[in-house]
Amino acid sequence: MINVLAFITTKPGQRAAVLELFKANTPAVLAEAGCIEYGATIDIAGADPAFGPDSFVVIEKWESLAALKAHAASPHMAAYAAKAKDLIATRAVHVLDPA
Repeated sequence: MINVLAFITTKPGQRAAVLELFKANTPAVLAEAGCIEYGATIDIAGADPAFGPDSFVVIEKWESLAALKAHAASPHMAAYAAKAKDLIATRAVHVLDPA
C-alpha cells in the first residue's frame, strides 16, 4: 500500500473555492482502480499548531505505486489541476511507504 499526504496552500481566501473543485472531482478519484482512500482535511477549530485558513491536507491511500501513477495521469486530475492552478499558492506531495 502507498500513502500520500498532499499539503495544499491556496492563495488568500481561496480555500473554499479549491475545496469545492476538489469535492466535485472526488467521486471520479474514488472510482479509480487501486484507490483505497482519498479525502481533504482541514484544521480542527482551535488547533495549535495549525496549517491555517488557506491550507488543507489531502490524505490518500493507494494499492500500488502503479495505481498512484495512473491517478496522476488521469484526465479528471488534469481537468482539476487546470481549474485550480490559479487558486493555489503552494503544493507539496509526499509519497510514503508504511513503516
